[in-house]
Amino acid sequence: QLQLVESGGGLVQPGGSLRLSCKASESTLGYYAIGWFRQAPGKEREGVSCISWDDSLYYSESATGRFTISRDNAKNTVYLQMNSLKPEDTAVYYCAGGTLLVLDPDEYDYWGQGTQVTVAS
Repeated sequence: QLQLVESGGGLVQPGGSLRLSCKASESTLGYYAIGWFRQAPGKEREGVSCISWDDSLYYSESATGRFTISRDNAKNTVYLQMNSLKPEDTAVYYCAGGTLLVLDPDEYDYWGQGTQVTVAS
């Protein structure tokens, strides 16, 4: 069973940057689509970005132009580089593993525990 652990969250000022990491427990990470999702208090979980086994990419409208997803299969890790952060980006960020390159959380079977991102001055 694929296990995922996120890291890299924290407190950052508006306009700042963070890089989140999603470390997988097994070397078969390359066979999965990996998605990044976020959930703010009182809101539903929403998709941010995802990357397929062949490095096809997809971004939400809010992430396009500011966030970059990438993967390093040798390190069993997927990254989410977040630039020009805004207060509305504040949320718990999760990575998840699935088989389809979609931003629907219901299509993902394996989830990490999440990492908090807070954008505030």
